Amino acid sequence: MVLLSGGLDSATCAGMALERGYRVAALTIDYGQRHRAELDAAQAVARALEISDHRVVTVDLRAIGGSALTADIGVPKTGLTEEIPVTYVPARNTVFLALALGLAEVVGAEAVFLGVNAVDYSGYPDCRPEFVAAFQALARLATKSGVEGRPLEVAAPLLHLSKVEIVREARRLGVPVELTVSCYDPGPGGAPCGSCDACRIRDRALTDA
Repeated sequence: MVLLSGGLDSATCAGMALERGYRVAALTIDYGQRHRAELDAAQAVARALEISDHRVVTVDLRAIGGSALTADIGVPKTGLTEEIPVTYVPARNTVFLALALGLAEVVGAEAVFLGVNAVDYSGYPDCRPEFVAAFQALARLATKSGVEGRPLEVAAPLLHLSKVEIVREARRLGVPVELTVSCYDPGPGGAPCGSCDACRIRDRALTDA
């Protein structure tokens, strides 16, 4: 089970899961994000990687708000800071992983892959190794398969890679990088803004790679 957002990292995770020999099911969450282009990108990536079981689940996090991606708050364009930016969506990865865990049990998956990264990222608390380890422990306790001694693996293969290394891995695996969308504030048709945190990190990595 791969959480497929439509971005570079999740697409690379899907490629890694396929390389490991898994039959991959993909889950995309329509959480009310301001950038709908990534939902189209997820569909395109799934088709390109020949993932036939691709499901889109709607959970409207606009009801919670508190983020530039789910509320009427401007996306910062001034570069990375030491503070957690307003593009952080409260509890997003916790909600996403919970949904993926449930679906993984239903389809009989052995692992849940997510593309969190603790090296070149915006400082989100739910992208850290401690978060992944805590959710792995939760997966053992909160699922039928875990209680029966068959706990699902919570796999975060990009956790300690730089963005340059992720780009190189994507290219090695034949992941369609050109179909992915990373921008927090894309224009019409999904064109990247070029100045948000996600664009800056991605563009620098593509150049360096």
